[in-house]
Amino acid sequence: MFSRLANVFKGILSLFIKDLERQNPEALLELEQENLRKQIANFNQGLAAHAGLAERLMSQVRKQETEERELHARTTAHLRAGNKSAAAQNALRLQGLARELEENRRQLAQAEETYQNLTKAREVAVNAARSKIEALKGAINDMRMKTAMAEMNEMAAGMVSTIGGSGDTLNRLHEMVEEERTKAAGRARMARDSMDMSEVNLKEAEMDALADQALAEFAAKEGIALPGAEASSEAPAASRSMGGNPQSESQ
Repeated sequence: MFSRLANVFKGILSLFIKDLERQNPEALLELEQENLRKQIANFNQGLAAHAGLAERLMSQVRKQETEERELHARTTAHLRAGNKSAAAQNALRLQGLARELEENRRQLAQAEETYQNLTKAREVAVNAARSKIEALKGAINDMRMKTAMAEMNEMAAGMVSTIGGSGDTLNRLHEMVEEERTKAAGRARMARDSMDMSEVNLKEAEMDALADQALAEFAAKEGIALPGAEASSEAPAASRSMGGNPQSESQ
């Protein structure tokens, strides 16, 4: 009984978690990225330990190679000097050292090969994981964009149906506006046609005459000849010269 209840609670909790994951895929992706970083760190620690083992083997091989050269030289020297017993002991040690050196070289080669394979495997796994993460990021962004577009389209569809439902109101409003605009235009035309412009024109002529008189007085005071005034003054003078002086003719 309790196990069945536990299974029910587990199922409800699983559904709840799945729903949260669906609503927040970015958080789940970030968690996977953090797990990937931890896995890479742990793998690098193991790889560093293996690299340390390879370095120790390499150091031991170098040391044994140096010892091998020294034993070989001592064995050769004792043998040439006639020290057969010492030469034999050095030859025996050289033989054992050669076997150890061969084994260490084989282990070093295996360690180097394993290190290279592990490094390659790490790079391949990391690149694959990163590619998958980038693909998921793009998919999530595309999902968000399409979801937003769907919501906008649904909203637009709702607006279209709403506006279409209120079309009669808009038509009535348009007719009212057009009617009022026509009335206002008619009133403006009627007021313009009924306006008496004679008084306005007379007032304008008076203002022009006063302005010309003021300008003529200013020019005379300053001794400036106005262009229009010169032409008008020359015309009477010419007429007087052509007509002659009556008093002079009578004399």
